[in-house]
Amino acid sequence: MATFVSLQERKHAGIRKMTVIPMIAATYFMVAGGPYGLEGIVQKTGYSATLLILLITPLLWSVPTALMVSELATAIPEEGGFYIWVRRGLGPFMGYQETWLTLAGSVFEMALYPNLFVDYIGQLAPSLVAGHRGLAIGFAMIAVCTAWNIFGADAVGDGSVVLNVALLVPFAVLIVVATMHAHAAGRVVALQHPDLLGGILIAMWNYMGWDNLSTIAGEVDMPQRTYPRAMFGALVLVIVTYLLPVAAVARTGIDPNQWTTGGWVDVGRLVGGEALAVGISIAGVIGAIGSFGALMMSFTRLPVAMAKDGYLPKIFMRENRRLKTPWVAIVACAIFWAACYPLGFERSLILDVLLTGLSILLEFWALFALRMREPNLARPYRVPGGTFGTFLIGLPPLALIIAALVRNSREAVGATNELVIGAAVIAAGALIYLLSRAFRKNLIA
Repeated sequence: MATFVSLQERKHAGIRKMTVIPMIAATYFMVAGGPYGLEGIVQKTGYSATLLILLITPLLWSVPTALMVSELATAIPEEGGFYIWVRRGLGPFMGYQETWLTLAGSVFEMALYPNLFVDYIGQLAPSLVAGHRGLAIGFAMIAVCTAWNIFGADAVGDGSVVLNVALLVPFAVLIVVATMHAHAAGRVVALQHPDLLGGILIAMWNYMGWDNLSTIAGEVDMPQRTYPRAMFGALVLVIVTYLLPVAAVARTGIDPNQWTTGGWVDVGRLVGGEALAVGISIAGVIGAIGSFGALMMSFTRLPVAMAKDGYLPKIFMRENRRLKTPWVAIVACAIFWAACYPLGFERSLILDVLLTGLSILLEFWALFALRMREPNLARPYRVPGGTFGTFLIGLPPLALIIAALVRNSREAVGATNELVIGAAVIAAGALIYLLSRAFRKNLIA
């Protein structure tokens, strides 16, 4: 029989829950996974502008999102997180769309990390990934992360702490060595392809994911206290680990035009030799595992919540008797992502901003709606400024998303436009909701 263990039942069962430090580590992997991905900002805007963008973007994007998550996660600490918030604030249709947008976006995101994992291994030992061996290694990574998740959220959190340390050690070395080689600093280099708005878009992309940990609220120790601390602890960690490596390398005078995707390995080689390049490659492998495992923990709780509401078969609620983890949902999602992995999806910047950005906006609107509809709801943490404050903090993310969409409205995928693909995905969500309602009525009948 399908079972679902509530937060109170977990307390009585003595099941270990996530605490602040593991939550910070897991959130770090969901949002960042290291400073990888910043290369395009440096190439498009130069060092000084990159540092400014990395400081301003979280103020307009990450801080409002962290404030929103902190209020909603402490007021409604339920398994399913943002799906529950949006459903409760905006109704079942919007709640369903929130989950649809997230899971649709996961097709591209979760297919990316096994490919990154294989790519970084290929930089260390090309023969290991030659032919079909690379594909097999990617499948093995998915299997390992699946087993890791079945052991529970606390196992993912504790493992994320260890992986976080291992990931950041090579960059700590890079910072020290680059600072010691600051003799070439101050040289001005003209950018070949300057693109300030493009750099801001990449920064938005690298600061997404703050709401993902909300889906495991039932597996968090004292969520009313833990979520705000974890959100702001992770925010500081992400900003610092983005700023310091870029600032240190800027002092070496390395030409920003040389930065390409995967450029941290090349920068490490220029600054610290082959040993540092190998260390940064290994960190890339660790980052891929950590991000995939942490995001799997988040996304796999959504089918559980949907099954609880009758939109999916009850089998998705089935849990491991000892560990109380939703193993059916975990395995089903792993199989789906494994099927997408060989297709070689590249993470699309504009699709990410469109799908993820719209889901985040729904959460901001739910925050405002709940302040209006349920003013007496207990809120251990409240966004400052009253109801008007909940409206104001949603404006900067909305402005950034509009700017990003205008900037990339003509970006093509083959013969079509990325916005057209995004619009089709959004429209499909409404259609699938109608089909799910019919399934739900038949199930109830």
